[in-house]
Amino acid sequence: MRKSRLTEGQNKERSCAMNKILIIDDDKELCTLIKRSVQAENIEADFCNTGKEGLQKLREQEYQLVVLDVMMPGMDGFETLEEIRKEYSLPILMFTSKNDSISKVRGLRAGADDYLTKPFDMDELIARIASLIRRYTRFNQQAGAIQKLNFYGLQIDLENRSVTTSNGTFELPPKEFDLLLYCAKHQGKILTKQQIYEEVWGEEYFYDDSNIMAIISRLRKKLEVNPSSPKYIQTVKGIGYRFNKEV
Repeated sequence: MRKSRLTEGQNKERSCAMNKILIIDDDKELCTLIKRSVQAENIEADFCNTGKEGLQKLREQEYQLVVLDVMMPGMDGFETLEEIRKEYSLPILMFTSKNDSISKVRGLRAGADDYLTKPFDMDELIARIASLIRRYTRFNQQAGAIQKLNFYGLQIDLENRSVTTSNGTFELPPKEFDLLLYCAKHQGKILTKQQIYEEVWGEEYFYDDSNIMAIISRLRKKLEVNPSSPKYIQTVKGIGYRFNKEV
């Protein structure tokens, strides 16, 4: 997976005018509307109408976030998502159809960071985009901060947003990294699902655990020798999760 090309001096305080997103959706009118709306918030945007075009644009330019539709001709959103995740760790927000819970879960398990159902409120979309970009840069190069957390068999690199295990060093998608880091920073403490959601997503918790469960599952597959018996992020039944105090 390619590293993000953010420079060391970039952090959550940087100007929104420096941010640029890529919209991949076959609805040209919607793409134009989203582009105009985010530009009004000092966020630049490009758009394309196929997954293949989107992958090409990602190779040519730097973006801080991708907005990706599930339903597209040819290479659909899921296939495009999988290809993006092979090379990039930037945030991805997916559009799904109303009440399509299967697509939501599939997208989250494949590496999406958030989703929004169509039709949607433009103000909510802009708020989610801003939140994802802000959290993506949140832990980058904080002056005087510890840049690496070391545990038995696991190292978390805050500066590069990567982890090192016995399988090597690799980057994590934004939500996976932020959730892991939040739990690791509170090692030994039981964290409720509400605490995790409100910290990592920056939104009010509405008792929808699919996001958290999908990301925990993805993390365990990447970090654990035996995902069914996790060593790092452990389930506290009926309450939430805890980062193992013994590692």
